[in-house]
Amino acid sequence: MTGDWGKRHFRAAVARACLVLPCVLALANNASAQARAEPPAASPVTVSLLTVGPGDIFFERFGHNAIVVRDADSGAAVAYNYGIFDFEQQDFLLNFARGRMLYRIAVDELGDDLAMYRGEGRSITEQRLDLAPEQARALVDFLDWNARPENAQYRYDYFEANCSTRVRDALDRALGGALRAQSEGRSRGYTYRLDALRLMAPEPLLAIGIDLGLGPYADQRIDFWQESFVPETLSKVVAQANVARDGRDVPLAGAIETLSKGQVEEPPALPPDRRLPFLGLGLALGAGLFWLGRSPRASARIPLAAFASLFELFCGVGGLVLLFLWLGTEHRAAWRNENLLLLDPLCLLLLPAWLGAMRRRRAVRGATRWIAWLVVLVAAFALFSKILPWFAQANVQWIALLLPIHLALALALQRDPGRGPAR
Repeated sequence: MTGDWGKRHFRAAVARACLVLPCVLALANNASAQARAEPPAASPVTVSLLTVGPGDIFFERFGHNAIVVRDADSGAAVAYNYGIFDFEQQDFLLNFARGRMLYRIAVDELGDDLAMYRGEGRSITEQRLDLAPEQARALVDFLDWNARPENAQYRYDYFEANCSTRVRDALDRALGGALRAQSEGRSRGYTYRLDALRLMAPEPLLAIGIDLGLGPYADQRIDFWQESFVPETLSKVVAQANVARDGRDVPLAGAIETLSKGQVEEPPALPPDRRLPFLGLGLALGAGLFWLGRSPRASARIPLAAFASLFELFCGVGGLVLLFLWLGTEHRAAWRNENLLLLDPLCLLLLPAWLGAMRRRRAVRGATRWIAWLVVLVAAFALFSKILPWFAQANVQWIALLLPIHLALALALQRDPGRGPAR
């Protein structure tokens, strides 16, 4: 009896185990599958747009911006900075001249960046962005991927791939194209040239050089998406953008918080208008050169020939530089520069006549005079071309300055500029 009773209890226990064990295994499998499907939650992060005003150095005049990421758990705050370059980079100057600049993204401690910008006297503002958790995490993952050494470098372009446009593109990627959709097609009528010249207004000589070097590409009317190559404009675009939240549109960015007031002069809203000043200067110089060319006094020869030699050298070499930028580099903004009609490489062929005039050499060949008038004719075409739709470059100020001088010098060459009694 005892043996039978024990056997019965043993069989009952085994039966109960067979019933319970599948349930335990099922629960274990479900828990394991759930653990695999739901990875550990990432630390919550907040994202901001940091905008830095212009600095004193010429390459800081456009300003700067960065994406700031704060980790709520650790308290860490880093800034993702595009537009980083290194003068020590191999062939940096050669690549710069050829338009093949390689810039990179860098990840820096926010505190270090803020201290540096404050030390430079630059303004600093921050805009907290209302990104959904998945958007913020996707943005951070992209930035971390982009900051890897094998991905960090990119081909730089002043207007289309600088520190601001890369930040813009990263934000737009996280927002699924919402930033672009809300800024494309809206414009205040600015152009790349207008923005570049107003931002460089505190550096007038450099601004003049940029104006001479930019071709018609820089004169296309740009919308706010394109104009976001300027950090200040990107800040305004972000401030005006909305995102969808719970079936309604809410502002993408919170109020702009000023972290530091700048001590560097802010750029003007518009660049200086040089058309009338350049016209006045061109007419005055042309009249003075014409008078010197007609003067019977021998003392007029030296200033006339000296100015003409420097002017022809400037125009000739300047024309060669513009040709090089067009045909030999990837600086697309400098291609097809219509200032080639004014800075004519043919001017170099006039140098011997003017240098000879300084030494009282009297012979001016007929071919030299023909070249001088060809230069005038080409420069005059630059003025006429303004009524043609294929010539859209904003260079009236340069025509007003240079055409009268070319004309006065051609007239002076009609007479022997080296005339006068030899010593």
